[in-house]
Amino acid sequence: MACALPLAWSAEPVTAHVLEGTEHGFLSLSTQDGRVVATGDDIQIADGDKITSHLVFHFKDGSVDDETTVFTQHEEFKLISEHHVQKGPFFPHPMDLAIDVASGEVTVKTTQKDGKEFDDTEHMDMPADLANGLVNAIVKNLKPERAETKISMIVPTPKPRLVALAISPRGEESFLLAGARRKALAYEIKIELGGVAGVVAQFVGRQPPNVHLWILGGELPTFLREEGQSFEDGPILVMSLVSPTWPHAARPSAKPNPAKH
Repeated sequence: MACALPLAWSAEPVTAHVLEGTEHGFLSLSTQDGRVVATGDDIQIADGDKITSHLVFHFKDGSVDDETTVFTQHEEFKLISEHHVQKGPFFPHPMDLAIDVASGEVTVKTTQKDGKEFDDTEHMDMPADLANGLVNAIVKNLKPERAETKISMIVPTPKPRLVALAISPRGEESFLLAGARRKALAYEIKIELGGVAGVVAQFVGRQPPNVHLWILGGELPTFLREEGQSFEDGPILVMSLVSPTWPHAARPSAKPNPAKH
């Protein structure tokens, strides 16, 4: 049996007010000084109230961060499965995490700091609010006036462990959209390792830095930006939306209309 951390919060799924749908978005990952390290695709396919989400980043050094999440959103967000792979030179410890909620099976494959490969399958009690691959969708459905929301997540350490994500609103912040000023809702996400203070942190690693997330509120809340680590002890990376651009010489142009002379 897995040695999961005890739940010290109410494992209640978040109500789905803003439903996810079929989409294809474009993202970038950059360092805090603005250097782009990866470009990504965020693809979602809706089948009734079941959504399959595929988020993949291709790094300039050939590394890949690939996450596929399947969930339902009938009244509440409920995870069905997740498969998250990180591999390549950008990741010091390649990781392959697979979660199947129905069977309660979690499989972790990692390469440890000493170079040894770790392959472990555990059976865990899956909390109803398990949010692997669902954090952005959940935050879009939070009420800004709510002081804190806690959800569950499974992390490889290298054994699968259950942690809490404490999500707190941090007010509004200004950003520019094609030169026009808009307001974003800012959120801070603290990863709570649980257990006796210090004991669990020593076991699974140092307390990770908080994640920062920005959402455009209003009639249809939309993800804008995220700052946080992609892996333990990794650099802070900025994930943000991007739009296609064309070099001047390759700019799309209207084809001549043969009917006109």
